[in-house]
Amino acid sequence: MRLHTKYTSCNATDARGFTLVEVLVSLVVLSVGLLGMAKMVMVSSHSNDSAYLRSQATALAYQAMDSMRANLTASTTNGYITPLGVMPAAAVDCSAFCDSPTLALSDVYAWKQHLKNALPSGTGSITTSATFPVIATVVVQWDDSVAQKAIATATNSAAGASPQSITLQTVLQ
Repeated sequence: MRLHTKYTSCNATDARGFTLVEVLVSLVVLSVGLLGMAKMVMVSSHSNDSAYLRSQATALAYQAMDSMRANLTASTTNGYITPLGVMPAAAVDCSAFCDSPTLALSDVYAWKQHLKNALPSGTGSITTSATFPVIATVVVQWDDSVAQKAIATATNSAAGASPQSITLQTVLQ
């Protein structure tokens, strides 16, 4: 017994595949989706680079503060003061023994070298207050324009301020 319904026609001429237009439309939709994913990966990569530079800058600022805490004599008598963008003269090697002011110069020189090597256009400054309690302020600055421009372009917003900087303060004594 065979059931006949209105929709059970199995004619050979009725079984057709996709038309060329349907295939092209699906390829366009797939291409747009893949381009969107590629842009998302690019923005994510630039954001990760920017976050990495910020964490490096923070670690280097804490390194300067730790050096100042280890040499309180020089840090409370302005031995660590250095302006932004100025590289001090190379200090003597303090692997054996150095007095407090010489150790401070050596620490500042090594810190500025680390900033220069770890961050694009990296520089920093250290200031201390002249009154009690002695407050140290460490500023680290770097150029993050590549990542900021890429993120701004991808999100259709204005480019972020370049250079980027962080400022940390601590009470030394």
